[in-house]
Amino acid sequence: MQLRLEPVTQENRLAVLSLRAGTGQEGFVETVSACLDEAAQRADWRPMAIYDGTAVVGFAMYGYFWEYPPAGRVWLDRLLIDAARQGRGYGRAAVASLLARLAEEYGPRDIYLSVVDGNTAAARLYEAFGFVFTEERDVHGEHVMRRPAAPVRGS
Repeated sequence: MQLRLEPVTQENRLAVLSLRAGTGQEGFVETVSACLDEAAQRADWRPMAIYDGTAVVGFAMYGYFWEYPPAGRVWLDRLLIDAARQGRGYGRAAVASLLARLAEEYGPRDIYLSVVDGNTAAARLYEAFGFVFTEERDVHGEHVMRRPAAPVRGS
């Protein structure tokens, strides 16, 4: 597996739009089309194609939002591995790659995400990376999870 994250562009847009959630997962994440529409409305979003070699295997979207006091929040808000590629470790590898990317772009910060009721597989995956449920719900009523900032090395 040679996973990498690349911005969604005109060149990979059709491949990204062809990604689908697995059977029974349809309500767990917005469609890629809806995500891209949202990203077009707000420049804070970073929609990313997830590649294994030359094949697009998934989609993710993240961003930094200043409106959360006191100093804003980094959100890993969307993650979708195509139904045909699930069960091969892509989700775990994608989360690891995304966390590395977020640390590189935003430094050591808490990272937030939300999970739909009933999406226990996603919750377990995120918990394996140190995310914990907060008492908070997002604007859509989803459960918010937070991963505390990684300590700075040498401190």
